[in-house]
Amino acid sequence: MKKMFLKFLLLCLWHLIGVFGYEVRISVNEGESITLNSGLTEIQTDDDILWTFRNDRSTIAIINRVNKRILDNLDGRFRDRLQLDHQTGSLTITNSRMIDSGLYEVTISRSSNLETKYNSMFDVSVYERFVETDTKKSVMEGDSVTLHSGRTYLNDDWIQWWFMNKNNLIAEINVPESRFSVYDDVLDGIFRNRLKLNKQTGSLTITNITTEHTGVYELEYNTWSRPSFYLSVYTRLPVPVISSNSSNCSSSSSSSYCSLLCSVLNVSHVTLSWYKGNSLLSSISVSALSTSLSLPLEVEYQDKNSYSCVLNNPISNQTQHLDISQLCHTCSDSVYSCGSTEAVIRLVVTALVGVAAAAAVVLLVYDIRSRRAEQDRA
Repeated sequence: MKKMFLKFLLLCLWHLIGVFGYEVRISVNEGESITLNSGLTEIQTDDDILWTFRNDRSTIAIINRVNKRILDNLDGRFRDRLQLDHQTGSLTITNSRMIDSGLYEVTISRSSNLETKYNSMFDVSVYERFVETDTKKSVMEGDSVTLHSGRTYLNDDWIQWWFMNKNNLIAEINVPESRFSVYDDVLDGIFRNRLKLNKQTGSLTITNITTEHTGVYELEYNTWSRPSFYLSVYTRLPVPVISSNSSNCSSSSSSSYCSLLCSVLNVSHVTLSWYKGNSLLSSISVSALSTSLSLPLEVEYQDKNSYSCVLNNPISNQTQHLDISQLCHTCSDSVYSCGSTEAVIRLVVTALVGVAAAAAVVLLVYDIRSRRAEQDRA
């Protein structure tokens, strides 16, 4: 009796599996082909195979003793992109598109007794194809940036956004449970009041961004990971300052030269450069945090070319143009200035000496008169 009961139970389970089948989740990028396996190795003569799409079970392919054909007239979305394997009954969708996402079902039955052998369902998700430039984003501090999920709408999806590693969950969508959450208190609240989650597409927007938000963002669909986003946040650049060093004025032949210095304070991940017109003369780069940079340049006083000092990072730049007449003076001018100053000093010293001599004469005369007066009284 016990063995008969076990056989009966196994037979029931076999029929249940045969009738209800199973569900498979498939995720691909746009443009890739999708093959939905019928589960058969060879179609029998009395097998009827029906492929349907979406919850309304629109028929897209049929195989039976009478027909073996594709019905790709469902709003034209599958036109010339469905291929049916006449040996196994499997269905292939070529050059997949995001609108191909949805539920596909295959039902296999025997035409002789109308018994359903089994059916299977395929939950297909087709994601927007990301190129490398889409996954690398650069923004300025204070701006907003949107990390796109690659979906135009969500089915019964579960989406999670992570920052740097799987310990830092920052946003989550669970459609079956109607849960749409942002977790902006992680990492000491660096995302507080800055995260916005699109409930229709699952895309994530970070507002009023800071350099603390630089890093890797991971997106996971239904436990399937997408390519990571790398976000670079740059500080706003200061304008370079050009100064001259008059002590470095020198003469060579009949030309005069002026030594200049272009400087910036507290910068990182930047390049400082001197240009003559549009031609690069010299440059220096730094990647460290809060570093000061200086770059020298020597020009002729009579030089009529345009010079500029440029500070730039990958997404912005600041330029300071050189005014030679304001910052540079010839050595002869310096000598003349020095000579004039010396003459003034000599004149002042001479005047002071003259005043001192006059005072000495007055004192001497007074002293002589005082002595004579004393003699007369004696």
